[in-house]
Parts: sequence; C-alpha cells; structure tokens
Amino acid sequence: MTNKIKELFNIQYPIVQGGMIWVSGWKLASAVSNAGGLGLIGAGSMYPDVLREHIQKCKKATDKPFGVNVPMLYPDIEQIMDIIVEEGVKIVFTSAGNPKTWTSFLKEKGITVVHVVSSVRFALKAEAAGVDAVVCEGFEAGGHNGREETTTFTLIPMVKEQVKIPVIAAGGIGTGRGMLAAMVLGADGVQIGSRFAATLESSAHDSFKETIVKVKDGDTYLTLKELAPVRLVRNKFFNDVQELYQTNPTPEDLKILLGRARAKRGMFEGDLEEGELEIGQVAGLIHEIKPAKEVLEEIVEGYNECINNSFVAL
Repeated sequence: MTNKIKELFNIQYPIVQGGMIWVSGWKLASAVSNAGGLGLIGAGSMYPDVLREHIQKCKKATDKPFGVNVPMLYPDIEQIMDIIVEEGVKIVFTSAGNPKTWTSFLKEKGITVVHVVSSVRFALKAEAAGVDAVVCEGFEAGGHNGREETTTFTLIPMVKEQVKIPVIAAGGIGTGRGMLAAMVLGADGVQIGSRFAATLESSAHDSFKETIVKVKDGDTYLTLKELAPVRLVRNKFFNDVQELYQTNPTPEDLKILLGRARAKRGMFEGDLEEGELEIGQVAGLIHEIKPAKEVLEEIVEGYNECINNSFVAL
C-alpha cells in the first residue's frame, strides 16, 4: 500500500522519531532508521562540531535514511546548515522559526524539508514557503509547544483540510492505537518523541528515563508561556516558577529564574529537582525502558492489530 511519507523519505514505516534536544543523538536516530522508521538527530542541543560528529557516526551506524531537526532560533544556525550540506544529510526538519528563511537554501541543495507547526495558519505559511511536508504538533506534546493550545485530535483534520502537502501528526502519540487514530484523522504519518525518549539508545540521563515511566496522567504541565510555552514534569523548578507567578512577574523576571541550560541540567545531567524535565502527556502510557527497535515494532504491531480487529460497522 502506498503512503506519502514512506515514499517521501524512502522508509519502511511512516514513523518519525522526534528530534528532541538532549535526547536524540546518533545512537537513537540510527536505531530508529535501522528499524524502518526515520531517525532524527536533534541539533538544538549541539554545538556545530558536535552535530558534525553525530552526523558522521550516524552515517556509519546506518545505511538507511535519517535526518536532522534544526530549531532555527538557536545560535550558530549558519554553521549548522553548512555542516548539514557538507555532510550530505538529505532530510531536514525545521522548527521554531520562519520556514521561508532556510527552505529555499536547503531545497536548492536537494534536501527534503519538513517544518513543524502548531496551527493551520503556520501550516499554510510553511506550504507557501515550499516545504515538502509539515509536522502538526498538538498541545499534548512535550517540550516547547505552540501558543494556540490546539490538541492533536483537532489540529490534524483542520490542517489536512487546508494543505495539499503530506501531514505528519505529533503530540500524544506513543502506541499503535494512537498512530491509527492520527491516520484516521487524516495524517500521512506520525512523529513520536516521548516514547523514544524512554529507550536504551536515548541520550537522556537514566534518572530522567526512570522519571518518564513513573509519570501519570496530570503530572505534566504547560508553563512559561510568556517566554516560550513548554510542557514539563512537575518538580522543584516547576514549583519555583509557579511561586514566581504569584508575584505578577515580568518576562525578564522569568528569564532570570530560568537561567541557562535548565533543559540540559534536567534531561541530560539528571537533576530532577532544578532541571527542566520536558516530556509529553503520553508519558502516562510509557511503562518500560526498552530498545528503540522494540518500541517501533510494538507500535507497528499495535497499529496492525487495531486494523485487523477494531473496525466494526455501525
């Protein structure tokens, strides 16, 4: 059966591993690609020379397609894009910025470009900029979120109704059932982040991985909307933010509390009290840390099982 995302990336399954900061290094990306999905290296947490190293190691670890996720508001963006071209990366996911800025540059180099959006308006802008597909990320997702607070369940069909390019659903998807629901709503494929964060190949700290599998419904919250909305697990840092809100803080006050490298401190270094612990609501369905290959296989098996057993005429 043909599928637009499988054809666009030349992959076995229309499953993309989200390019998460401090989580998605070459080990995770290559493992997902080798298992039949599309692995992404998360460039947002990497200096240019570190990104080059991860790309080179990923090329040695897999002969399957993989890509790089680039948040465009991060520093060193020119160097990062040059490295991507020099190293022959063929797929780039852009986010956190205007798709017009780099899409033409990348496509002129023969690179497939996908942009992450949180609304119909931004999806249309991305399509007009010439991207090959969009990732539509709902409010359930971990990490930085759109200000619209639109859930995946409503975002996907609304975007699908307006754009002609392929749509990849993200946010709240971590099982075969979730994938099938997204596809029924109109998605051509899915991007999964949180479920792959809790894998053996993830570069997240073991303490953060253990936190993910302990998360229950209602344990993640969106905060810091005045800066950039981010979904976090509640911990001391989150509580400190909430206390500061009681004083009617300015954005500058919030920046001072946030400081630098909070995400690294939490997810990569394992500081469960003072670090940012970015994860999606779907963490409530994650109960075990296992190899990325097993995770992808379970998602595919769950999807196929639902297809075979769940559809009954009304």
